[in-house]
Amino acid sequence: MARTRERSTSIDNTDPASVIKRLKTSHITPGENTDGLAAPAVVSPESLIKPSDPTSQFANELFDHNHIARLNATYVDNCPFKYVVVDKLFQDELLRKVKDECLSELNFTEKETDIYKVNQTGDLASLNYLSSAQISRLSNLQTLRDALYSPEFRNFLRAVTGCGPLSGKKQDMSVNSYTRGCHLLNHDDVIGSRRVSYILYMPLPHYQLWQKDWGGALELYSVTLNDDGQLEPEPMPSKSIPPSWNQFIFFEVQPGRSFHSVEEVVVGGEGEDGRERLSISGWFHAAQEGEEGYVPEAPAPEVKSSREQLTSTSTMFKAYPDTDPEVLPDITLSEDHTAFLAEFLNPVYLQERTMKGLSARFVEESSLELRSFLNHELEKSLEPRLRELDSKDGLGEDRPARIPCHTCGTFGRWTVKGPPHKWRYCVLKPLEEGARKEAVTPRSHASSTDEIMRSLQDELFTSAAFRAWLNIVSRLMPMRYAVEARRFRPGLDYTLATSEETEARLDVVLGLTPPVREPDSEDEENRYTESRGWQAAEWGGWECYMAPHNEEDDPAIYRSSSHKKAKTSAPPPTDSTAAQEPRPKASTSNSDGSNPSSNPSTATDGDSSVSGEEPVDSETEPDAEPMDEDEEEESTLLTVQPGFNSLLLVLRDERVMRFVKYVSAASEGSRWDVCGEYEVGVVQEEEEIEEDES
Repeated sequence: MARTRERSTSIDNTDPASVIKRLKTSHITPGENTDGLAAPAVVSPESLIKPSDPTSQFANELFDHNHIARLNATYVDNCPFKYVVVDKLFQDELLRKVKDECLSELNFTEKETDIYKVNQTGDLASLNYLSSAQISRLSNLQTLRDALYSPEFRNFLRAVTGCGPLSGKKQDMSVNSYTRGCHLLNHDDVIGSRRVSYILYMPLPHYQLWQKDWGGALELYSVTLNDDGQLEPEPMPSKSIPPSWNQFIFFEVQPGRSFHSVEEVVVGGEGEDGRERLSISGWFHAAQEGEEGYVPEAPAPEVKSSREQLTSTSTMFKAYPDTDPEVLPDITLSEDHTAFLAEFLNPVYLQERTMKGLSARFVEESSLELRSFLNHELEKSLEPRLRELDSKDGLGEDRPARIPCHTCGTFGRWTVKGPPHKWRYCVLKPLEEGARKEAVTPRSHASSTDEIMRSLQDELFTSAAFRAWLNIVSRLMPMRYAVEARRFRPGLDYTLATSEETEARLDVVLGLTPPVREPDSEDEENRYTESRGWQAAEWGGWECYMAPHNEEDDPAIYRSSSHKKAKTSAPPPTDSTAAQEPRPKASTSNSDGSNPSSNPSTATDGDSSVSGEEPVDSETEPDAEPMDEDEEEESTLLTVQPGFNSLLLVLRDERVMRFVKYVSAASEGSRWDVCGEYEVGVVQEEEEIEEDES
């Protein structure tokens, strides 16, 4: 099991190494004792706040009573939840010096999980544990930190928000740099004793106004009651606030209400012109034991936080009709089943020898990836239609803005599915009652892309014939199903890591994402490339399976970079290779005829280069030690890049986490699939039944 940490952004501030490791070592004088720091036990909590009056560091009239009254009135009236924007917080000279120190003296580490991608420093609460020589290079940053957590500024926050006493000794802040591709998905910040979230912006270059189409806006969400009586965010943000220099935004952390996200930044990065969304952000915590105003932690509220709601996700399954015949082992497909499946599938996958070969492989490795799964006519019809639909909806490679608006792709027969603190993607709208289904043969001649996708969703994946085929290939009996045609739009859509706590599931995903094309290639046959885009892990959208985790571990820790390798899928089998192909890598537990729920997996995908990092739940995150390669491999079971006409089958054990990584705005189109999730039972062989009876 990989070494992971709780998904909290609070760290032990008595560990000075967490900050030292992010100081640039080139500034350390030869022979200087970098361990010559005050021992944590000697440093009193009170020393974290300097006694000098910090008000001179702030903007003029910030603490004026009339100004505070105006901010309070704005705070109370703001929607979708209470927040305040202070246009200028600090004296400009101080903030410019802080910006320079952050860029020259601190190292930023790229961190990525299911919920975010960001470049970040360690926790700034540990500055007091540095040596005098080290802290002299960060004197302005320390001044700013001490001013933020001073009694004067904490009283200012209390006066504006009415949040109650705030801690001066429990500090929680870091510096974040969002460059091209960085993002933070929907969450409410509720963890532990957090009371107020804040962001102080230092976008670069500081003398240039940050443009809206560069991304990086703070997005705020309205909430609605779900069927369980819990508050959850609407699929689309109702407020978007672009960053600006010296701007300070803060809000009270509220379970089930303070939902927010950070829009992807589409500028900056290595070799660019220096544009980046730089910020200092973190939380003010409730007064701690021993501080004035401390109150023991109250019982947990009835309203669940976004983190708690993720753990209670359940799938709504449909049952097969009672008229469906019982599925038994060692059967062959009936003529009717074969005739029906032939309307959709590559005929090679209907051959008895092929199915037996696939079954043997699946029993051994618990996963298969089958290329060219649909027949040639459907494949040839779908790819250009999907590209055309993306282009029509403003989501194609020629779209005018890199970040599409949230309504793109939601007109006609598609709609957005939320809630975004769990997932956001587009699904087909249900057919109206009494509406006639289109019946076309061959299937590739359907009137629209939507009709083909609906036939895969409503006819193929839910059919008795496909149920029988899955049983033969997986040696598992599908009992109930949940199927969706899904569209993940660039710059907008994803799923966060969730799991099934008590039972195994059979995941069946038909990837339909058109391959990347070289724009200058005139050779139609060889114009597709894997050197960039999906297969190079540049655009996200990969399907990821994570190992089961302990209660104290984070459920979705991993690292991704351009070095991530795609899972090697098999070429379509031929008559001569049917028994051996395809050759997928192992993923979850083995399907060996035993109860799948009793087989937690520890297998890894040897083709994927992965490791663990601690995730963030707001715009700040504490330090996290890097994992070694063995630990990294243990945390990720399987990673599969988006592909076209490729079927993925995975037996997912209980507590195994699964998510689809956010699709980057850099993508030249949507990520498409048809996703089936099946409740399954284990088919016993006749020999096993006889042994049980004896």
